[in-house]
Amino acid sequence: QVQLVESGGGLAQAGGSLRLSCGASGRSFSSYAMGWFRQAPGKEREFVAAIRWSVNSTAYADSVKGRFTISRDNAKNTVYLQMNSLKPEDTAVYYCATSRDRAGPVVPSTIYDYNYWGQGTQVTVSS
Repeated sequence: QVQLVESGGGLAQAGGSLRLSCGASGRSFSSYAMGWFRQAPGKEREFVAAIRWSVNSTAYADSVKGRFTISRDNAKNTVYLQMNSLKPEDTAVYYCATSRDRAGPVVPSTIYDYNYWGQGTQVTVSS
């Protein structure tokens, strides 16, 4: 059974940094993509970033480009989200997810592309 466990959330000041981790287990992930999504109170879950396991192909939401970096450690089956220059509007619960289908040339970036989700980790950015 696929399990995803996020960690690394917490409280940061505006302009600060946090690093999220997502440990994956339960199957081979080499052909799938991993994504980070977030959901703020009263808002829909939105795409943040994604990466394919097998090749260094990434995608980012416009709102985080240049500030967030997604990376992976294949040996540890772990995906990271380095978040720099944090803003109060980055406050949300952050979820990692693995793609429903084996990833093709385009990195999947909608919630419908992902079918296994972690429990989420809270990120709060104070102004």
